[in-house]
Amino acid sequence: MRDDFAHRLALQQIRDGDRIDLVADEAELAAVAERLRLAALTRFEAHAVLARENDRIRATGRVRAALEQACVATGDPVAEHVDEPFELLFVPEPVDAQPDEEVELSESECDVVFYDGAAIDLGSAIADTLALAINPYPRSAEADATLQDAGILSEEQAGPFAALAALKKSAGD
Repeated sequence: MRDDFAHRLALQQIRDGDRIDLVADEAELAAVAERLRLAALTRFEAHAVLARENDRIRATGRVRAALEQACVATGDPVAEHVDEPFELLFVPEPVDAQPDEEVELSESECDVVFYDGAAIDLGSAIADTLALAINPYPRSAEADATLQDAGILSEEQAGPFAALAALKKSAGD
């Protein structure tokens, strides 16, 4: 388990309907920013309402963050705000699985988090949720010009319709 935003909740203390509010302190902001390779993380908070179904815990809430990432083309900082709902289902780790065995999940179970049977780590799961919510290819306002100067074609120039237009033009010559 990662401990950059660890907020472990003992299973016996979780009650159906509990509301948990998490706000990252300076050290947690720095640790999560480092793990996610962010230029800066100035705000990271979440709230969750817990629903208990025997040994399964459902956390439904919202994650909010203010961050900066490096542009994929220029390296310039790109500001981003995240405000996303989430739903996580914590279930005990399968006891019959071998250490290196993969566990198959259906599409409806993509937000399943396994726990050790004693406690869930809500904070680390929310940090993982943030990782999935941020833009994987941030682009600054100068990105298109930088890419064009480097000779990289835009999507319109490289797409199938551009190839057809080029064929039509060459056929007309």
